[in-house]
Order: sequence, then structure tokens, then C-alpha cells
Amino acid sequence: MSRIGKRPVDLPSGVSASVSGQTIEVKGPKGTRTFTATDDVTLKVEDNSVSVTPRGTSKRARQQWGMSRTMVANLVHGVTDGFKKELEITGVGYRAQMQGNTLKLALGYSHDVNFQVPEGVTVTAPKQTEIVVEGADQQLVGQVAANIREWRPPEPYKGKGIRYKDEYIFRKEGKKK
Repeated sequence: MSRIGKRPVDLPSGVSASVSGQTIEVKGPKGTRTFTATDDVTLKVEDNSVSVTPRGTSKRARQQWGMSRTMVANLVHGVTDGFKKELEITGVGYRAQMQGNTLKLALGYSHDVNFQVPEGVTVTAPKQTEIVVEGADQQLVGQVAANIREWRPPEPYKGKGIRYKDEYIFRKEGKKK
């Protein structure tokens, strides 16, 4: 039995959810998010909480049970608090700044990298060596952060590049004489 799937998802004040068929729509202060569950689970909104129950005892139904409950919990978290990824830039001359809807990155290339910020995500650069990606969609926030990091991933010798704030970079020793 799914331990995660058994627990209902509580809806905080200011958040409403509605189910139509297999699609749940969650509205909150940070926007509206939807999720379409598979036919293996049933979604119900009852007395300020959302519950997910499996249809049958097949392996696929049990797998979808916990996953669907987690997706609904992520929707609720996204429309109330939002998701946030923080990136750090390490390296001499490496810096970032926002210009309108474009993130300008100086990463040691012969040109500056202009990264267009997609709709639904806000990117800020509080310092020249910090980037903060925020939004209501967890998948989109993570993908945008990964796309920014992809321009200059951290290297193992000096640690130069763009890394997540809590990321550990395994450092290697240089050549010996």
C-alpha cells in the first residue's frame, strides 16, 4: 500500500480545487495549475482537502496512486508558495544581470550569452554572481535553472562555472610534476 497516497492533500485558505473527469485544477494566489491523472486513480475534493484513491489493485494503479498524490501536492505548493532554484556563478569575470526579459551572462566566451526567460518563470539576479529562478510550475523552474547551468557547468579542478546553491562539486587534484 502507498503510504504517500493514503494521506489527503490539505488545501490552505485562499486555494480552491475543482475536479472534472481526470483533470484537477488548483487556483491560488500565484496562479492556476492543472494536472491530468491517469485512469488508474480517482480524484476527489471533499471538505477542504483532495484525496487520491486507486481503481483496483494492479501494480500500475498502485504506482500511479502515490505519484498522482505527489503531483497534486506540488500543484498546491506551487500556487501558494511557488518553487525556487538558486544558482551561484564562480569564476573570474563571470557575471549575470537582467535586462528586461533577458538574462545576460558573461561566462568567459567571446560574446555574452543572452538567455530569454520563458513565460511563467521569473528570473532575478540580486548580485552579479547569483541567479534566482522562481515560479509556480516545479518542472518549468527546474528546467530553466538546468538550461542556465548548461551554459557553463562547474568544472572539477577550480570549480568555475554555474552551480546550484546547495550543489557539491567533487574537486580533483591537478597534474603532478
